[in-house]
Amino acid sequence: MIHLFKSLYFSKVVFHFVVGIVVLFVFAFVFPWLLGIAQLCFMILILLLLADGIILFMAKKGIFCRRDVPERLSNGDENPISIFIENHYSFSILLEIIDEIPFQFQKRDLLFHTSLKSAEQQIIEYQLRPTKRGEYSFGSVNVYVKSPIRLLQRRFQFSQDKMVAVYPSFLQMRAYELMAISNRLTELGIKKIRRIGQSQEFEQIRQYVQGDDVRSINWKATARRNDLMVNAYQEEKSQNVYCLIDKGRVMQMPFDGLSLLDYAINATLILSNIAINKQDKAGVITFSDRIGQVLTADKKAGQMTKILDLLYKQKTRYMETDYEALYIHAKTHIRQRSLLLLYTNFETVASMRRQLPYFRKLAKDHLLMVVFFENTALKTLLDKPAETTEEIYHKTIAEKYFYEKQQIVRELAQYGIQALLTAPQNLTVNTVNKYLELKSRGMI
Repeated sequence: MIHLFKSLYFSKVVFHFVVGIVVLFVFAFVFPWLLGIAQLCFMILILLLLADGIILFMAKKGIFCRRDVPERLSNGDENPISIFIENHYSFSILLEIIDEIPFQFQKRDLLFHTSLKSAEQQIIEYQLRPTKRGEYSFGSVNVYVKSPIRLLQRRFQFSQDKMVAVYPSFLQMRAYELMAISNRLTELGIKKIRRIGQSQEFEQIRQYVQGDDVRSINWKATARRNDLMVNAYQEEKSQNVYCLIDKGRVMQMPFDGLSLLDYAINATLILSNIAINKQDKAGVITFSDRIGQVLTADKKAGQMTKILDLLYKQKTRYMETDYEALYIHAKTHIRQRSLLLLYTNFETVASMRRQLPYFRKLAKDHLLMVVFFENTALKTLLDKPAETTEEIYHKTIAEKYFYEKQQIVRELAQYGIQALLTAPQNLTVNTVNKYLELKSRGMI
């Protein structure tokens, strides 16, 4: 009995009726003839409530509901969630559904209204975008049912407490992989890189397609086939590609809900997958005030699973970064010349110069590419016209920091260090383009 009362709720209509009946009783003190009408309305309300309660509770399992959640969620992406509902009542019902999603989303208004005929089924779909890796706990699905009388609501609670892990953006990784298979990477912003020189090994003679270098046309084969034929060259394979992820405090800055660290982690996952598909070896090193987790570069089956698990587990206290420890580790453990993609961030030239000696030492043994981030807020401020003295002052300061970023790129180039300055939302595309460019130029 207590359980029944706990699952019973009055609708707003009941309170409106109660207010109206109370008003009738009040006016009955002045107009006695209203007393009978007020009593009659009260009795009708009681009878309707009893009838509504019997209708709602006559079926022990009036509805069935199930929430379908992926086994894991993709960080920074829209993940599909669905709720399946089936009406077991013999009449049409009105429904209010409240899903208890994880607290990390900070949503308290996830309410759905719908209706179902007898024996009808329905699927409600919505999407969630997590912005932090880790475990997310889903609570119950609360379904409030109204009969055609619409005075009472019966709550059905489907306890589906489920823990779901949020991994780095594997949805983006799959999208890039599918586009690569269908030769449609340009739709994602990946450029077609022209091969420079002929340092690659000869692979085959094939038919000319638009975009091929005309200098690679094989005129003898063209004359024999009466069709344009070109020499195809095989890119050098099995090169080491290491993603070095700075987990220091400079990577704490948020953009569109995600930290710069999570952008770097997502880009690392996608780039590693592309490198392995290109028959290169992919590895990961994380560091902050000390060396974190290390995964040796490899291209064996299961390497991507290891990279995904490593990136998922990354935690940081956002301490000051120790680049000396990174250099010592690379000098000791990375013996073969490799491409090192260092994800970090600098706001001033002075902060970069403090680490420049370590960058130069790394660049002696490896091909080093430093990836850091544009301050998109500064770009927005620069694009906005200044009208007041205060706005002019702010814009002047913004220009100083904006051009310092450009100066960092130029100074790194002076020492033969590749540099990539990118907006966070373009990090993956720009990094992949740079990797393909370096590979086409035979630098790795």
